[in-house]
Amino acid sequence: MIAREWKCRVPECHSAGFTAYLYESGIKDASSTPGFRGAQIFRRTLAHKVELTLITYWEKLQSIKAFAGNDILQARLYPEDEVYELEPDFSVQHYEVIEHQFLVEQRR
Repeated sequence: MIAREWKCRVPECHSAGFTAYLYESGIKDASSTPGFRGAQIFRRTLAHKVELTLITYWEKLQSIKAFAGNDILQARLYPEDEVYELEPDFSVQHYEVIEHQFLVEQRR
């Protein structure tokens, strides 16, 4: 499995709106691509901004190519990004996932 990492920053006032937009654009497009395995969004507060990290999980590099195009190191951005005063990273990182484990919460 391959993890694809992308980061961006938005003003605090746009954080919730951009996160919702990210679900409706990037995650929706990624999840409809064969070989997509899942996604996570991480958030951390910076001085007057919020940094969001999107990790998507893919079966193989060819699956990422189907989503991102031939240059898989380039971030896939969307037309409405500027509405949220987005400061995107223009490149992404890829990692081979060598261990993944999520514990299922047991309810009593």
